[in-house]
Formats: sequence, structure tokens, C-alpha cells
Amino acid sequence: MGRDGFVVPGDIQLASKKKTAVSSWVLMNDNGESTILDVDKYVIMRRVHIHARDLRILDPLLSYPSTILGRERAIVLNLEHIKAIITADEVLLRDPMDDNVIPIVEELQRRLPAVSTSFQGQGEEEDLGAQNDAEAAEENEFPFEFRALEVALEAICSFLDARTRELETAAYPALDELTSKISSRNLDRVRKLKSAMTRLTNRVQKVRDELEQLLDDDDDMADLYLSRKLTRASSSSSGSGAPLWLLASPTIGSRISRTSRASAVTTHEENDVEELEMLLEAYFMQIDGTLNKLSTLDNHRNQLIQLELFLSSGTVCLSIYSLVAAIFGMNIPYTWRNDHGYMFKWVVILSGMACASIFLSIISYARSKGLVGS
Repeated sequence: MGRDGFVVPGDIQLASKKKTAVSSWVLMNDNGESTILDVDKYVIMRRVHIHARDLRILDPLLSYPSTILGRERAIVLNLEHIKAIITADEVLLRDPMDDNVIPIVEELQRRLPAVSTSFQGQGEEEDLGAQNDAEAAEENEFPFEFRALEVALEAICSFLDARTRELETAAYPALDELTSKISSRNLDRVRKLKSAMTRLTNRVQKVRDELEQLLDDDDDMADLYLSRKLTRASSSSSGSGAPLWLLASPTIGSRISRTSRASAVTTHEENDVEELEMLLEAYFMQIDGTLNKLSTLDNHRNQLIQLELFLSSGTVCLSIYSLVAAIFGMNIPYTWRNDHGYMFKWVVILSGMACASIFLSIISYARSKGLVGS
């Protein structure tokens, strides 16, 4: 600040830095309780113990592909508009006020809390309570980080599938209209839909590739077992005892108790990733189905492009042939036509052969470039 109350350029730059460094997050714990945080990146990095390069992946101003990274104490998740950091007992979700993020926040609040297994009742109520106890116990077996990851995967798969259905709703009538009437207006409409479909296909492909890459690497999947890693770290550092802050989480506490009871478990069992693999495979199949829908739509569009190419090429060749025939068919006296009437017949024949060659050349070139099917 200057002496006369004016902000000097250095102050402007510093104020701008402080303003842009703060971002909005929503913090949700394993009870489903949420808190809005407006903090800078250093607070987030210290809280979840990740590096700046990992946090940079979640910057909405930077264009990073869909990513699911497993770190020592956190999962870094970048799936379209879903930018989150998942730990063993809490979730940090960026831009909670975004229209596409609000439903995810609500779903996390509903599904993150561990299901209570305490039921009381008599007669039929006791049977129902026993059944609910078994279901709740099975639910609690699923680690906290995987419950949060499942919500994110379900949200992104549903979001992309909805965008695909919207595109189908607009594309099929446009393609049918192009089939019935080929015009510049209909062609321009289909071209715009093609651009939208290409962009959406790329987005779906990135999510699918990330899931496929995870499924192909057991080590990457093992890195996502945050509760298991915390349990091992606690067991190795304090023997059979566990820190109180770990036992405060029902998910982590249950895993610690199971680990202490099963001290003779093998390394293979500790590194088992079947639970996560089944989760990822379910959403991989869903996103793969969405990609197949877009491929089917693209094939239908390519068939119409092939029809358009055939018609356009045929029209050009017929126009050339008609032009030649019209020139030689005009009733204008030319001296060179005397005693050379046979030339007209050969010129017409050669013109027809040339037009057919042009047509076949265009189709062959289009097939070599993959524009039309063989």
C-alpha cells in the first residue's frame, strides 16, 4: 500500500496470488458429515499427505486426462468434473457448489456412513433384525475408500451415459432426415452432431482406458487399499495395538481387529485385490457399453456418409458426361464436323469411360482412407 492509499503493483500481484491460491472443497468424514473448506493447496497437501504434482491433476484450469492414482495415504481422483481426494476416513471434493457436483455430494452423504447393526425386536422383528444385521455387516466389510470410489465411478458412468442418450436422441432423427432428403442444411446438422460425438467419444474412451489400465495392474489396485495399508503400518509400528485415532473409524477399526485376530495370514491374502477388481470390472463394463453405443451411432453415420459420397461422385461424373454430350450435340454448323461424324461417337464413349474411372477412383481413395466400408 502506498503512502497516499493507492495499491502499488507489487501489492496487486501479491493480492492476486492470494486470491487465486484459495479453492473451495467439501470435506466429508465416515459419518457423512460435511464441511466447506476455502483453503489453499498447501493446507490440502499437508492434510492428505500428497505432492503438489498430484494436486495439480485436480486443477480445473489444466487439461489432465481421467486419472485414478493410488498414493500412500490417499487416492487422487480426476474424472471429468469429479475431482476428489479420498483417504481412509474422509473425502475431499473440489468445487462442491458446481451443478454437476452437488448430486455427488448428496450421494456421498447418504452412502458413506457405516450402517448401524444394532436392532431390537421380538418375533418377526427379530428375524428381520437378524437379516438386516447380516446385510449391514457385509456392507461394513467394504472399506470406506471403496465406498467413496464407487460413488464417484457410478456418478461419472451415469453422467456420460446420459450425455450419450441425449446425443442419440438428437442424432437419429437428423440421420433419418438426411436419408430422406440430402440437403446442405441436413448435412451441416449431421456435421455438428459428428463433432459433438467425437468429443464425447474421446471423454468416454479416457475413462474406459483408465479403468482398463487399473484392472491390468494388480500393484496399482493394491495401492488403492488405504485401510489395509494403515492397518499394516499400525501393526508394524506398535505390535498388536493400534492408535486410538484409527479405532475411531468403524471401517479401519474393524480391519485392525481382523488383522490382529488373523496374524498368520499369508502375503498373497494380504495383497488380494479381488474385492476392488470386481468393483472396477462392473463400471468398466458399464462405460464400455456406453462406448459401444457411440460406436454404433458412428457406424450409422458412416453409412450415410458413404451414401452421400456415392451420390455426390455420381452426380459429378454425370455432369461432366452431360456437358460433353451437350457440347457435341448442339446444332451449330462447324466446318471441322464435315466428314468427321465418327469423332462424336468416340468422344462420347471416351467421356463415359473417363467419368466411370473418376467415380471408381474417388470410391477407391475413400476406402483407402477408411471413409467408407469395403
